[in-house]
Amino acid sequence: MSNKTLKITALMCSFLFLSGCRQEKNDMTSDTHTLFAMDTFMNLTAYGSNADAALSEAEARIKQLESELSATSDKSDIWKLNDSAGAKTEVSTDTAFLIQKAKEFGVQTNGCLDITVYPVLKEWGFTTGEYHIPEKDRIDKLLSFVDYKMININGADITLPEKVQIDLGSIAKGYTGDEVVHIMRENGIGSAIVNLGGNVQTLGSKPDGSDWKVAVRDPFQPDTDMCVVSVSDKAVVTSGNYERYFVGEDGNTYWHIIDPKDGYPADNGIVSATVIGREGIVCDALSTAVFVAGEALSPEIISEYADYDFIIVTGSGKIFYTDGISESFRNISSMPAEVMKID
Repeated sequence: MSNKTLKITALMCSFLFLSGCRQEKNDMTSDTHTLFAMDTFMNLTAYGSNADAALSEAEARIKQLESELSATSDKSDIWKLNDSAGAKTEVSTDTAFLIQKAKEFGVQTNGCLDITVYPVLKEWGFTTGEYHIPEKDRIDKLLSFVDYKMININGADITLPEKVQIDLGSIAKGYTGDEVVHIMRENGIGSAIVNLGGNVQTLGSKPDGSDWKVAVRDPFQPDTDMCVVSVSDKAVVTSGNYERYFVGEDGNTYWHIIDPKDGYPADNGIVSATVIGREGIVCDALSTAVFVAGEALSPEIISEYADYDFIIVTGSGKIFYTDGISESFRNISSMPAEVMKID
């Protein structure tokens, strides 16, 4: 697959707004801003007389966070940390907060979410587009620098041991969605929907009072939708093996979600993991962690987050979802779907 094709695939949204972000019967003013940030196209729609001002402020906040959190910009906090050679580095409040949260998620998911896997991700070519299958010896060597527990945090001062590098891509868009919604609330917006490259976040309900309807992509046919969930005031985030991938010279497909335990694309029985809940940062982190954990270990993570709902698609073509969305989940695929049993 060509790099151009991969970029197009990566930019395809994991979700479609089946509701349509249009003005409803209560005649509220709506505005939409679109932008390219964090390596993806973003769409923000808000309803209310102050919508345009709120969206402009939200757009500025997105660009600020991108400048701080990008792993590929030489002016970002993450670049400074990754190039610090073990020296203590002062970072922004946002960066310090996210690194602390990432360490907490690392503990809570038994290492299934580990932001220090970045050197391995780079080795596979997922940050540069120069895709290749690394030698196992090379992966094993890089894995010696993968362990979120090695990150030292002291307020805004972060220390990474030499050769340890991080990437906040697994939680940055979730946090950004939370910040966008916060800005809209502060501007008096009561109804909004944002798509940050597939991370969907809703504020309130649609202007007519009904739920937003968000479609989740079919991992086996990414051009089509698999199911629809009705949500209000929640985020919907999916991690799937179809988002960024390449086909190796051996004919196998390799995707960008790396298992920190062995340094290879996570292949533990799950091909798509969707998380639905109040906080975008939590949904973002858990969608990756559950994908990595796989069928055997994901129930342990899911049981710890009873306030969040999950939609899991297995490699065998079955859909499992949590009981909390039984009334708002609609399967529109040919795959069987059932409520998952969590002990």
